[in-house]
Amino acid sequence: MNTKKHSEHPHLTGEHRWGDTGQLILLVLFLGIWITDSFIFHYSTSLLEGVPNYIRVPAAAVVLIGGWHLARGGMKAVFGTARENPEVISTGVFRIVRHPIYTGAILFYLGTTLITMSIASAAFLLVIIAFYISISRYEERILAEAFGNDYLDYKKKTGMLFPKHRSH
Repeated sequence: MNTKKHSEHPHLTGEHRWGDTGQLILLVLFLGIWITDSFIFHYSTSLLEGVPNYIRVPAAAVVLIGGWHLARGGMKAVFGTARENPEVISTGVFRIVRHPIYTGAILFYLGTTLITMSIASAAFLLVIIAFYISISRYEERILAEAFGNDYLDYKKKTGMLFPKHRSH
């Protein structure tokens, strides 16, 4: 298996070995596309004229703040809380989605894209989402193996990267 363990966090079950590297590569590629499109060549920013700043900027700010909240809450719960034994985390931002750090990253890319309305960046965001789905599924196999029915029950109630609609 391509599982990466965190020696400083023995309570974690692991993650995909290429998860961190993949995220870094995608960030660099995204920023390259976003910066060259949005500020240099403007090859796919035609939508910018159709959406006024007073709509686009607040919408992007809400998305960016939401992403920051999810990513920060997820990082704090996973890496900031010492647990003696591994367990399914289903409180805090983990009540909203099973992978809040990844969702927060996706919202960062979306918010950044909204600021300049770059179609090229939006298209590349689809590649990024596919990557996060892939590593999330990998990690979920590890979690299901480690926690069995506890994780499967949590999975039924909570969306992977996007919240599930809950009927009352």
